[in-house]
Amino acid sequence: MRVEPLERSFGAKVYDLTLAELNQTQAEEIYKLWLDYALLIFPAQNLTNDQQIKFAKNFGALEFDLSPISNVRNDGSIRDANDDDIVKSLRGNMEWHHDSTYMPIQAKGAVFTAHKVPSKGGETGWADMRAAYQGLSQDMKDKINDLSAFHSYEWSQKERFGHKDPKVSEFNSYGFDIDPKPLRPLVKIHNETGQKCLTIGRHINKIPGMTDQEAQNLARELEEYACSNKDWVYHHSWEVGDAVIWDNRCLMHQACMWDLSEGRIMYHSRIEGDPISEAASNYL
Repeated sequence: MRVEPLERSFGAKVYDLTLAELNQTQAEEIYKLWLDYALLIFPAQNLTNDQQIKFAKNFGALEFDLSPISNVRNDGSIRDANDDDIVKSLRGNMEWHHDSTYMPIQAKGAVFTAHKVPSKGGETGWADMRAAYQGLSQDMKDKINDLSAFHSYEWSQKERFGHKDPKVSEFNSYGFDIDPKPLRPLVKIHNETGQKCLTIGRHINKIPGMTDQEAQNLARELEEYACSNKDWVYHHSWEVGDAVIWDNRCLMHQACMWDLSEGRIMYHSRIEGDPISEAASNYL
């Protein structure tokens, strides 16, 4: 196994390893690498769906086994770029976010694989929320250390992208109906590494003690700051067969735009968060 760190504060590419044939020792070594680097990229693995699920389970129980992230229908046709709820969810994913912060338990991580990629664009980006927190001024740290924010998928997706009634839509509205909305600290401590990191992103719409506009402005300020340093951000240009695993507890991510007349087919396995350390504070 050859590990090639990215020229960033996080992340590495891993070569000379077949994920579909991992033994226990290799799986444990990869887990340790994952905690160190937060993002591991495995080029040219060409995992089947079953192999992807099996690999993802090395990192914990799954929030869900497998979900397509795609603008291609089962019959191979391309979805409408403007008036299709699945595509609207893809557009939402192009904003920076952590997975499942809008659920009672935030996801631990995710495995992503590329099955069909466009000729240009469609990258996935990640941003290091550990380095971002460390780089904050002391005044900003003092301001946010004791603040918590409500995360709402209903607000970030439904209200802003205009989804149709779920009864007449293919989009399953996963996470829309969570009530109360989860309340999460802006600064959390990673339960396995002990590092402080920001938990921010597009799902934040309210912060107790602030007006909604003040809360959203602060969330945007933190996001723009965190994603403005090239050493803290990496965008991966996909090749068919690539697989990645990232730590959702300390990285934000986003998809990038592509020509939506071209197909892009990815598969996502989401790793379940610890029911104590990743639970929203109003669900403990």
